[in-house]
Amino acid sequence: MYDGDEKFLRIKAVIERTGCPKASIYRMIKEGSFPKQERIGRRSVGWRASRIARWMEAPTSYQEV
Repeated sequence: MYDGDEKFLRIKAVIERTGCPKASIYRMIKEGSFPKQERIGRRSVGWRASRIARWMEAPTSYQEV
């Protein structure tokens, strides 16, 4: 499903929105308890804003699908 309004957030914006340090974000990604980043360019990655919002609703019960 494509959502034309979907925005991608870079790491700085993810840190600001979640309040989590960079190291914690990458640790949680490895554990599967935080949304994975997606490649958005040759040398850049980003996180879908909708997935970050879903994580923020229930961070302790989030599981990457």
